[in-house]
Amino acid sequence: MISKAKIKLIHSLETKKQRQANGLFVAEGNKLVADLLPAFDCEYLLAKPSWMATQGDIHAQELIVAEDEDIRKASFLKNPQDVLALFKLPSPEIQDIDASSNLVLVLDGIQDPGNLGTIIRLADWFGIEHIVCSTDTADAFSPKTVQATMGALARVQVHYTILEEFMQKQHRLEIPIYGTFLDGDDLYTQPLSRSGILVMGNEGNGIRPEIEKFITRKLYIPSFPPGCATSESLNVAIATAIVCAEFRRREVHSV
Repeated sequence: MISKAKIKLIHSLETKKQRQANGLFVAEGNKLVADLLPAFDCEYLLAKPSWMATQGDIHAQELIVAEDEDIRKASFLKNPQDVLALFKLPSPEIQDIDASSNLVLVLDGIQDPGNLGTIIRLADWFGIEHIVCSTDTADAFSPKTVQATMGALARVQVHYTILEEFMQKQHRLEIPIYGTFLDGDDLYTQPLSRSGILVMGNEGNGIRPEIEKFITRKLYIPSFPPGCATSESLNVAIATAIVCAEFRRREVHSV
């Protein structure tokens, strides 16, 4: 049975302040928790016996057999599943990033947790191991974002830093830096490298001027057919998917 103190702790982790204070984040759902268990240290796991029976050895500091009511009390979901876990927040090293030989995503002020979660999932799909975020980008470890990643956090490292300083360093190293703009050049006609930095901007305002100044190659996703009235812009997660897909398509066809 779950204690009131543990329920209070879990619910407090909805806020970034408490996640950082406790060094923990919440994950829920049968597949999501199973995906994250090998990648993060698990402090606490609350699960039904039927789910535990499918997992073999479960490495958790505290393991509680739960009833439906226990999970319902602790859950952030409208329709809770069979397991909820608390994992330790990671501390990835931004020094490990090598954009000279890998494609790296940079997010400048992404605000929506769902968009961020989808972008992390896209990075996982397209083999991008590092995402670098401005300090005002949504938190990758909020319950909504974690849920939206569908387990991709197990394979994608998310870094938060002063973006201007990071970009300045990459620019000095002469790393190709791409960004999407309405006045950019057609994505499908421009040369794309196998490595470098791809910057995606805020949902409403795009890439900030202080970050734009480091971008060496401005790209535009053309609408179809050319010249016809269409939506003003694309959702940032959709735009990220289109651009990443084109980078990877070029890479495959250049082999």
